[in-house]
Amino acid sequence: MVKGQKVVCTNDSFPALIRALYKQLPVKGNTYTIREVFLGREKVVKGGDSATVGLLLAELTNPPDPFHQGKQELGFSSERFSPLEELPPEEAEEEALEVIGAGAKKEKFLPLEVGS
Repeated sequence: MVKGQKVVCTNDSFPALIRALYKQLPVKGNTYTIREVFLGREKVVKGGDSATVGLLLAELTNPPDPFHQGKQELGFSSERFSPLEELPPEEAEEEALEVIGAGAKKEKFLPLEVGS
């Protein structure tokens, strides 16, 4: 998952603590745009030691994480989302260049004649 990519929420089941901390939560089946990707904690507890990929979504804003020293905005586990097939324009262009080969020359090849 990359910044600018569209994702769809697949899990909107949140415990009471999360509902109390967040102002806005994603809804299952809704599409969102990734605003930021970050390394987060597995659980919202002081000193959580398990890492996970976290997402901030363009359509939702939340208060700072009360347990994060830098007061980073509360985000969501990437496991709650599935990526849509489309990539952001700059990512799609880079992917196309990798497939084509940057700076590749177009050449015509003529079929060989049988028996020559």
